[in-house]
Amino acid sequence: MSITLIIIILTCIVSIMAFGNQNLMNRWQFNPYTVYKAREWHRFFTHGLLHADYVHLAVNMFVLYMFGRVVEMQFVKLFGGGLGTAYFILLYVGAIFTSVIPTFEKHKEDSWYNGVGASGGVSAILFAYVLFSPMNSICLYGILCLPGVIWAVVYVGYSYFMGKRGRDNVNHDAHLFGALFGFGFTILLKPKLFLYFIDQIKFALGL
Repeated sequence: MSITLIIIILTCIVSIMAFGNQNLMNRWQFNPYTVYKAREWHRFFTHGLLHADYVHLAVNMFVLYMFGRVVEMQFVKLFGGGLGTAYFILLYVGAIFTSVIPTFEKHKEDSWYNGVGASGGVSAILFAYVLFSPMNSICLYGILCLPGVIWAVVYVGYSYFMGKRGRDNVNHDAHLFGALFGFGFTILLKPKLFLYFIDQIKFALGL
């Protein structure tokens, strides 16, 4: 069984349990104020196992399933079974943690703020995929298909803009910083991947 599938199963189990258990939701969701005042650092990680509702859970797990398997196989191919698997886990878990650091700094005095979702980790997986295959098409809702690198630029711009506005209940900062972590972490592991990324784009453009 792949690590991607194990993460999906574990996340689904915990999220569904929390839908009917408010105490679990309260103890594991990301509340920067509680982290700051009570030093409940586990929330940096456990929030990634929770989701707001079934739609939120389904979307994140579908994207993780579609791209996680490919990235996991690439990691194993590049680094071998044991090390590649360890790096893949670190990519996902590291992004879950890193993606909410800006949120912590922004809301650590706001007792009302809560956040849940694996979007930071999922964004990291998606951007690692784009690094490996920037010109592969990604289809939005199965209709609008464009090269992954174009969607990546749109995603970063949209997340940054919406994060600045802050007018909805979506943590766009987590999306943005999770994506940047996934891209940067993978390059850090194998710097030559960035040159390969550029070469693929140049080839597609005929340069």
